[in-house]
Amino acid sequence: MSSSVLRPAATDDEPARATAYRPISSHLAIAPPVSVVIPAMNEAENLPYVFKTLPGWIHEVVLVDGNSTDATVEVARDLWPGVKVVRQRGKGKGDALITGFTACTGDIIVMVDADGSADGNEIVSYVSALVSGADFAKGSRFANGGGTDDMTFVRKLGNRTLCAVVNRKFGARYTDLCYGYNAFWRHCLDKIDLDCTGFEVETLMNIRVVKAGLKVQEIPSHEYLRIHGTSNLSAVRDGLRVLRVILRERSNRRALRRRTHTSPMLDAVRGETS
Repeated sequence: MSSSVLRPAATDDEPARATAYRPISSHLAIAPPVSVVIPAMNEAENLPYVFKTLPGWIHEVVLVDGNSTDATVEVARDLWPGVKVVRQRGKGKGDALITGFTACTGDIIVMVDADGSADGNEIVSYVSALVSGADFAKGSRFANGGGTDDMTFVRKLGNRTLCAVVNRKFGARYTDLCYGYNAFWRHCLDKIDLDCTGFEVETLMNIRVVKAGLKVQEIPSHEYLRIHGTSNLSAVRDGLRVLRVILRERSNRRALRRRTHTSPMLDAVRGETS
């Protein structure tokens, strides 16, 4: 991952190559291009708030339009002239994210919701974690420094319970499970093989990065209230879908262990070494 290595400051004998890096802050500059994926359906009123906080050093913004009937696409193009608009053919947030990930050209991918609940200024923290050695930077509303204005008591309780189950069953150490503000190196996609279409995609990603042995770092994040419109989230319906994902992934893990234990090749190796 040589592209993530930061060079030391230039000396008098070696002038700085200003064009080789994109400045992020007074303390950080990176070479890897960053793609931001924003799944959106009828979010024209919220996009001005979303784009207003996106850092100017971003390599590209990929807007996945879920067949909007308002001016979502037109507003996005006005706000960010170089935006890459991808039409979603299927349905669901998972399908939209997978579509967006495929269209990305950056080495780092950041996923951001289009409802105005996420602060784009936090992206620097995610990128900093990745260029410092993490494979997956996972946003957390419950890590020290994070917070949420948009979760009911029932949703908090459900999130906490499901998070505890994942930690127990998969050896994770998460403080938040169902949150859509994350960033990762593009190569991670080859190791987690996403295959779900709904809101549970976030949980699936969190489980599979742990199963793949990737290095995860939680990033404190504050979730704000949706600015306009209403959410499609359902605490009960989507909670059950998340639970099914957890049970399925746990079942797949057990099946893999059984196949490994009963593998004829493994038995032959054991015979040779006994």
